[in-house]
Amino acid sequence: MDLAPRQIVEQLDRFIIGQVAAKRAVANALRFRFRRSQLSPVDRDEITPKNIIMKGPTGVGKTEIARRLAKLVGAPFVKVEATKYTEVGYVGRDVESMVRDLVEVAIRMVKEGKQHEVEKKAAALVEKRIVNAIVETKKRQVTDMPEALLRQQTEDEYRAGKLDNLTIELEIADAMKPVDLPMGMEIGIDIGNIFGAVLPKRTKKRNMTVEAARAAILIEESDKLIDNDSVQQEGIQLAEQSGIIFVDEIDKIASVGGGSGPEVSREGVQRDILPIVEGCTVQTKYGAIKTDYILFIAAGAFHISKIQDLIPELQGRFPIRVELTNLNKDDFFKILTQPENALTKQYQKLLGVDKANLTFDKEALKFVAQLAEQENETNENLGARRLHSIMEILLEEISFNADGKGPAKNIIIDKAFVEKNMAAIIRKTDLRKYVL
Repeated sequence: MDLAPRQIVEQLDRFIIGQVAAKRAVANALRFRFRRSQLSPVDRDEITPKNIIMKGPTGVGKTEIARRLAKLVGAPFVKVEATKYTEVGYVGRDVESMVRDLVEVAIRMVKEGKQHEVEKKAAALVEKRIVNAIVETKKRQVTDMPEALLRQQTEDEYRAGKLDNLTIELEIADAMKPVDLPMGMEIGIDIGNIFGAVLPKRTKKRNMTVEAARAAILIEESDKLIDNDSVQQEGIQLAEQSGIIFVDEIDKIASVGGGSGPEVSREGVQRDILPIVEGCTVQTKYGAIKTDYILFIAAGAFHISKIQDLIPELQGRFPIRVELTNLNKDDFFKILTQPENALTKQYQKLLGVDKANLTFDKEALKFVAQLAEQENETNENLGARRLHSIMEILLEEISFNADGKGPAKNIIIDKAFVEKNMAAIIRKTDLRKYVL
């Protein structure tokens, strides 16, 4: 997608409040990737992405910025926690698994695109199979109607949706179950494909509704129309050129003391991640992928450690450093009201299902924002996640009693409502200032 950095920031503003520096950094990195794609192949191979490292407390938008960025441009995106690579002894999980996961996401994205392209053709084949099954059943029940007329009638009813709840018996391909391998034994071989190429595909008879059968057969028929080899090649290409890997909790593998105990494991993980970020070739079950042009975004709170505690080689692979700021009550108020997916709008839609129509008063939301700021100051700083716990407590009684029966209820959430339902938290916050 050809978007200028300013346009990218505007799109991110629709969902994320504040953090202008981080948004500008990722917008520039994304535009940098587009500029590189416009160069000649010779020049393109010489230019690598400018990876980003974000520093900031939990709940301020680090993950959301990266996730929304990938979604904005349709790039394959994977989020991993750096700590998972230290869970088993000194080694932990194979660090190359993050690249394999990215390839899986990219191939799924390509496959979904191909399925959309052949959807009309596949839908015609689905209709034919389902109609044939229904006609065969009806022929045993209705003997005096000509087959052509019976088929036409069935097709008309199928297209009108009148048969969606009808239960029929169909032969469906029996998918081979994936082979689970122990941790640390991840290999770049698709065992399922090896046996699938040798053994004939098994089918089994299943009883299901026409609606369920349509969904199952659509996938089966679409797969027959798609060239899997080209899907895999395009998927690897997409992951190589457009992939984004978000490495969270990177501060947890920084060596503060250095040299002994768990620090050995942490530094070992950094050295394992280093070649992936620098650029190497990783073997996957779909083929080899180069990591040179994948955009890596690392993030961490860095409360105890500092970015400078990472090994110098790894620091050098993240030339762009961004510090995200703590959220205050003004930010919380904007988070509750401005984004397209604001928490208040989500609750209005969810409780609207049970005929509870919520209206949030402006002063009430300002008070909620103030409570969130106070709770983050006196307890652990959870950032915007604090709003989730406060809103759950605030609307607990309404959510419990809403059942969708009877007439719709119009409920106004004003400041008095907040004071009444959040009394315990308000009292606890007030008492803390007297504790030495």
